[in-house]
Amino acid sequence: MEGWRRVEIAACEELGDLLGAGKGPSAAELEAIRSSTFTVEAVNERERATDHDVAAFVDVLAESAGEAGRWIHFGLTSSDVLDTALALQLRAAGEVILAGAYSLVAALHARAREHARTLCVGRTHGVHAEPTTFGLKLAGFAFEAHRNALRLERAFAQAAVGTVSGAVGTYAATSPEFEARVLARLGLEREQVSTQVVARDRHAELVGAIALAGAGLERLATEIRHLQRTEVREVQEPFRAGQKGSSAMPHKRNPIKSEQISGLARVLRANAQAALENVALWHERDISHSSVERVILPDSTILLDYLQHAATTLVEGMTVDEQRMRENLELTHGALFSQRVLLALVETGMSREQAYGIVQELSQRAWDEGISLRELLAQDERVRDLGLDLAAIFDYEHYVRHAPELIGRLDKVLARLDEIA
Repeated sequence: MEGWRRVEIAACEELGDLLGAGKGPSAAELEAIRSSTFTVEAVNERERATDHDVAAFVDVLAESAGEAGRWIHFGLTSSDVLDTALALQLRAAGEVILAGAYSLVAALHARAREHARTLCVGRTHGVHAEPTTFGLKLAGFAFEAHRNALRLERAFAQAAVGTVSGAVGTYAATSPEFEARVLARLGLEREQVSTQVVARDRHAELVGAIALAGAGLERLATEIRHLQRTEVREVQEPFRAGQKGSSAMPHKRNPIKSEQISGLARVLRANAQAALENVALWHERDISHSSVERVILPDSTILLDYLQHAATTLVEGMTVDEQRMRENLELTHGALFSQRVLLALVETGMSREQAYGIVQELSQRAWDEGISLRELLAQDERVRDLGLDLAAIFDYEHYVRHAPELIGRLDKVLARLDEIA
């Protein structure tokens, strides 16, 4: 309602130019309009009679301004007030959310730098694939978080548009120039053709960007949840003194924050669907979108802000067990090096098909029998006389040598963060 009041006052302040010299509110009347007040209780009480929220608000505001109140809402329609005030609210919410979005990027970047060379296993389909570094994992999440921050920035900007075009958007009671001046006072762009309301594809784009940011947070949370499983135990969420993981089992430390992020991201996606449904309105306008937006816009913006802060706290405080990561690398007894062995055999002149068969056979034996692949290669008559440099093939350094360079690509992102700060 304070946003509505700002729009009404800005419109009154421009009525002199709209109506011409000597017309419109006097200086004293403008002062009375600027001093006009309302209470939510008074508006609610008035709405019981009007059954129209904006009309009730205008009545209360106009009454508080005395005789000058006759100028309040002059030439406007409800959507001029509602949609323009909504743009003000979304712009303010965007400032908070974008700050949180970039804080998450910074937190991910810091931990990625910290663990640039921390070896861990890379998994595909949930199965050990090849070694990677935990820093590279986090760098991928950092870049995704940055893309989501940029998407949110664009989405909030394109939604920060207002309209003061009157009934069905024809400016019959005002003018485009009047609208431009009012919106300039409020620091907003205008909808080029409003049809009385700002087109809801703008809001759908914003809620879609919010949902996509939530999906990125869920991807991060899902990774942490998997890494905290007892069988993996490479990463654990922060666990403060006095915290309890279970009412029945004192030993439990559960990834509750990650699970919460995963669950609430579903709400953001559901809200995005509702925002898409809001795009199609009857003719120049109806209000089928209005009741929906009163739920999904505050819920989505508040929820994303909360989830971003939760994720940032999670990233900053998570415990990384580097020793456990090294132990897990050995679970396949060197089978992780199968591609390195395959390529080395091909380089000796062996056909890829033959090399693949040998490596697949020996890798499976290493995994099944608990004998190192390196040892099996040294003993195998098909391989042992080929002069393979097994020490070089089974050197983890091969997998981490590019990690600092790749993580360094985040530097441009940091530069952007410094500009914003």
